[in-house]
Amino acid sequence: MECTLCPRRCGADRTNTPGFCGGTSRIKVARAAPHLWEEPCLSGEKGSGTIFFSGCQLKCVYCQNRAISDGGAGKILTTDELTELFYRLASQGVHNINLVTPDPYLPRVAEAVRTAKAQGFSLPFVMNCSGYETAESLRLMEGLVDIYLPDFKYMSPLLAKKYSRAPDYPAVAKAALAEMFRQQPNMEWGSDGMLKRGVIVRHLLLPGHLEDSKRVLAYLYQTYGDSIYISIMSQFTPLGLENYPELNRTVTEEEYETLIDFACRLGIKNAFIQDGSAASESFIPAFNGEGV
Repeated sequence: MECTLCPRRCGADRTNTPGFCGGTSRIKVARAAPHLWEEPCLSGEKGSGTIFFSGCQLKCVYCQNRAISDGGAGKILTTDELTELFYRLASQGVHNINLVTPDPYLPRVAEAVRTAKAQGFSLPFVMNCSGYETAESLRLMEGLVDIYLPDFKYMSPLLAKKYSRAPDYPAVAKAALAEMFRQQPNMEWGSDGMLKRGVIVRHLLLPGHLEDSKRVLAYLYQTYGDSIYISIMSQFTPLGLENYPELNRTVTEEEYETLIDFACRLGIKNAFIQDGSAASESFIPAFNGEGV
C-alpha cells in the first residue's frame, strides 16, 4: 500500500521499504522515560512520560533529535507492547503520556491508545509533534489525544524549504493546528495545576530570523487569542550546522527579549518563556533505548 499518511505522501510501500520519514509499518521507539524539561504544566514535579518514536517527516537541518529522526535507532514494538509501555511509565508517577513524533505510526499508535483508554487508563495523552501533519491523519487521534503540543516553525515558505525541505509547511501547519483546536478547543486544568486538555503551540526562535518569528506569533494570537498557550522557545542548539553559517550560533539575549517584548505588545498573556540555559546539549536526551 502506498503511504499517504503525512503531507509528503511519499508513496512508499512501508511493509517493505521505509518511507521518507524513515519509518516502516512497525512501531519503533528509541526512548521512554520521565522527562522534566517540558512546559511546567506538563512536567510538573514528577515528569512527563515521554515516548520518543523513531523517524520524522521533516528532516530539519537543525534537528536536536537527529539521532532518531532518520528512523534508524530504536526498538520495534507491537501495539500491545506500546500499550504496556504506557502503564510502565504511569507506574513511575508521571503526569501524562507524551507521544513525541508519533506521526509515522499514527494508525498503530491510535490503536494502542484506544486500548488503554478502553481499559480505564486515566492519564492524559499528549501528542508532541512538528505541526507538519495532515488534518486527515490527525482525525485518527480524535478522542484519543487530550493535549496537542505542536510546533509552528515558520511563516515563510522560503525558510521552510531551506531548513526543512517543506515549502508548504506554513499552509500545512495552519490547517493542522485548526484541526487540533477543533478537537481540543478548551484548556482544562487539574487541581494540581497540571494541564488535562487543550493546545500548546511551540515556536522556536531561529538565529537571525526574528521577523519570521514575529509573524508566527502574530498569526497565532490573531487566530486563536487566549484559547491556546504559546511556548516561545530560545533553546536553539547549533549542532553540525557548518553548511548553514547563519544558524551556527545560539540565539542572543537581545533577539529573544525583542521577541518577548513583541509578544507583550500583541497582548499575549498565555505564554511560556525560557532562559538561555536551555540552549545546551545537556537538554537533549540520550536515545539509548532507556525504558523500552
